[in-house]
Amino acid sequence: MLKIKKYAAIDIGSNAMRLLIMNIIEEEGRETIFSKSSLIRVPIRLGQDVFTTGNVSPEAEDRMVDAMKAFFLLMKVNKVDRFMACATSAMREATNAMTIVDRVYKESGIKISIIDGKKEAMIIASSDLKHFINSSNSILYIDVGGGSTEFTLFSNGKQLSSRSFKNGTVRLLNNMVEPQVWTDIEQWIKEETKELKDLIVIGSGGNINKIFKMSGKTQDKPLTYFYLHKQLLRLSKMSYEDRISLLGLNPDRADVIIPAINIYNNAMKWSGAKYIYVPKIGVSDGIVKALYYNKVKLDYQVIDY
Repeated sequence: MLKIKKYAAIDIGSNAMRLLIMNIIEEEGRETIFSKSSLIRVPIRLGQDVFTTGNVSPEAEDRMVDAMKAFFLLMKVNKVDRFMACATSAMREATNAMTIVDRVYKESGIKISIIDGKKEAMIIASSDLKHFINSSNSILYIDVGGGSTEFTLFSNGKQLSSRSFKNGTVRLLNNMVEPQVWTDIEQWIKEETKELKDLIVIGSGGNINKIFKMSGKTQDKPLTYFYLHKQLLRLSKMSYEDRISLLGLNPDRADVIIPAINIYNNAMKWSGAKYIYVPKIGVSDGIVKALYYNKVKLDYQVIDY
């Protein structure tokens, strides 16, 4: 007998907020199917405030509350069974974070869990990586956000290590990443990957997804290090306005895409990886899978109908 459940995930990042609604299709004797029903993205850019002033501004707070109210209604009309809301780097560092968490709960009914970098990496690792993890290749999984970048290393089907660094696109745009952070990332990658052969990179995040879409490749094909480097040079030579008008990038994507590619490009160089796969997964997908399989302890919510 076929059963269909609906789970949702809210990812409150430093650059944008996302609501993912997922259909979970269960049938006896068959593997569970996860099918995206809808994905809504709102470019609040909380990190712009937090990384420069230490607080979420009143304007950004109001926009965030309005977005959460809308997210709750969208989940309700879609008859979502359970959901989880996670906030990452910007909210971790905002001095007024708990005040905002309380306000959001009172006005929208959504409880926000502020997760640390380690749990964020664990959630991301809960995404659908089976096809890659079970391969003979060693894998460096990279998720570039606005405030931080998560690295998770897999070999022989097992997770070896993971690290979160305060090096994200919004921080880089505001010149808030010290050279030592880049040095720490380089040293960590080189040390952790020096004994691994046939390493490939898996990238997640809106910026690498956009670069992959622009490449015109099919989902099972990777991008090469040289292609990524070429795109970095190409985009860097273009003005912000040209990236919007000629390439069709959203205004909130046209600026952060360059520092994002720079992170992926450097990680590939330091690890010696020649290829990067982009399977379109991330924190939101990881939250849904973690809730379903109970791989990561998360405090989910159920909408009372």
